[in-house]
Amino acid sequence: MKKFIVLKKRNGESPIWKKGPWGAVRIITPYFRQYALRVSIGFLTLVSVDFFQLVIPRVIKFAVDALQKGTATPHLLLKYGAYIVLLALLIAVMRFFWRNLLLGFSRLLETDLRNRMFSHILSLDRAFFQRKTPGDIMALATNDLSSVQLASGMGLVAFVDAVFMGFAAIAFMAYIDPVLTAIAIAPMPVLALLTRFLSSRLHRRFRKVQEQFSSMTEFVRSTFSSIRLVKAYNQEAFQASRFNAMGETYVRDNLSLARIYGTLFPVSGFIGNISMLLVLFFGGRMTIGGTITVGDFVAFITYLFLMTWPMMALGWVTDLFQRGVTSLQRIQELLREEPKLKGPVVPVKTAITRGDISIRGLSFSYPNQQGQVLKGIHLNIQPGIFLGIVGKTGAGKTTLCHLLARLYPVEDGTVFFDGMDVNTLPFEAVRGAIAYVPQEVILFSNTIAFNIAMGRQDASEAEIEAVARAAAIHDEIAAMPDGYQTRIGEKGVKLSGGQRQRLAIARALLLDRPIIIIDDGLSAVDMETEHAIIGSIAGYLKGRTCIVVSHRVAPLADAHEIVVMEDGRIIDRGTHEHLLKQNAFYATIYRQQTRNA
Repeated sequence: MKKFIVLKKRNGESPIWKKGPWGAVRIITPYFRQYALRVSIGFLTLVSVDFFQLVIPRVIKFAVDALQKGTATPHLLLKYGAYIVLLALLIAVMRFFWRNLLLGFSRLLETDLRNRMFSHILSLDRAFFQRKTPGDIMALATNDLSSVQLASGMGLVAFVDAVFMGFAAIAFMAYIDPVLTAIAIAPMPVLALLTRFLSSRLHRRFRKVQEQFSSMTEFVRSTFSSIRLVKAYNQEAFQASRFNAMGETYVRDNLSLARIYGTLFPVSGFIGNISMLLVLFFGGRMTIGGTITVGDFVAFITYLFLMTWPMMALGWVTDLFQRGVTSLQRIQELLREEPKLKGPVVPVKTAITRGDISIRGLSFSYPNQQGQVLKGIHLNIQPGIFLGIVGKTGAGKTTLCHLLARLYPVEDGTVFFDGMDVNTLPFEAVRGAIAYVPQEVILFSNTIAFNIAMGRQDASEAEIEAVARAAAIHDEIAAMPDGYQTRIGEKGVKLSGGQRQRLAIARALLLDRPIIIIDDGLSAVDMETEHAIIGSIAGYLKGRTCIVVSHRVAPLADAHEIVVMEDGRIIDRGTHEHLLKQNAFYATIYRQQTRNA
């Protein structure tokens, strides 16, 4: 199994992150160590290419000097030509290797970092996903990661190439004539100052561009996932106009960024041309005066051409690095996220097998929200019983289900499974003992069989069909063109609400776990069908603890116990007959629902 690189922690605390944009570079330094041999050989071949390029002007110098002195012969010129051809072949071979090694490294880094991001996102809890939209996360995993890959690939190659080529060319030029070299590089400090001045602006404006891209991504995702509602309300033109406005803002932000980038590149070229003008003027006079030879002058001009690329590339490299660092900073913010729900330091290894649940004085408030949603809940659920929960909207029924499924943290000593405090149990043990059917059914754009068997991918066709029959959806599946291999589209768009809920029921039954929680999971079917389904799955519920939340009370008539919740509290409990006699709220709802039925 592939291992993911993680930053080391000190004294059990979170990783130490350097402040400032460039501190985010620490995220990718472990990958440079992991692929150190590949990167080292890659840079060695890159430097070799630069060195061979620097040797060619020396060969040209000797050839030109021989022509000037009249000592050149066809054989001598052929020999110099052979040297240049040999150097060109070596350059081609070395260039192939550095491209394969260094650009390949950037792709490996991209893959490893994407895997690390994906694994980290999966470890986060609901609190994170309530703050971050899918569009934000998708932008990080696509646009931002692409900027990091480009900076660590071509950006880093261009930087090393420019630095080595620049200093080496200056050294060769200084060997020919130090004074002329000083004249040639005199304009360069202006470029360095300009780059420093503009780099911070590049960082701020690119961050704004990336944030706008995240907003556009989320808007597109939410629009297409809700396309039926958009069409039902005739909002196509309105959504298109909103997207157009966001696109115009994105273009304006990019143009603002391009103005800075567009300043760096032409200024770099302009300064390079000034250097060329100075060399032509002063170097030409030195050649006429005999201070340097014609061959030296030609070689010097060639070295200046080689150095012009680093000067012009400086703006491009600066832009790539600023984009990469800005994106790394955004990725760093993601990787610094930690789940609010913490597992036990020393978890209890005992598995949950009986399905006994005990709730003792449980109160709960959602993060960053005032007021308690649950207030002092006391409830003992014996193994194997069928418990119904009813109450008005906002009574806390779903919140109680979320806490039992370990989606939010609870205080010590408030929730127990098989007599064990839930905070001493690993998440896998608790969630692995519960088959949970939430209010909002989640289905994947795959086949019906895949969606039913999501929690048990080794399930046989017979097992899948059996739970589908129990959930009263087998006949409808069989009537579809491809049966259980029918693809249901994004979020099950090809199915009705009732069909989606029954698929979720079948999926939960297939898990064969000691506890099953159905949180209003049959609200999209009529009361008669809901009652029939609950009766049909009774065989699967034998020996299991079953908790069913429902706004309808009639289907819960066979429950061993029903609790009535109001304003985060349990206000009554008992059998169906007991509540009909003793609880006016329950009796009123029952009469209204059965009369309307």
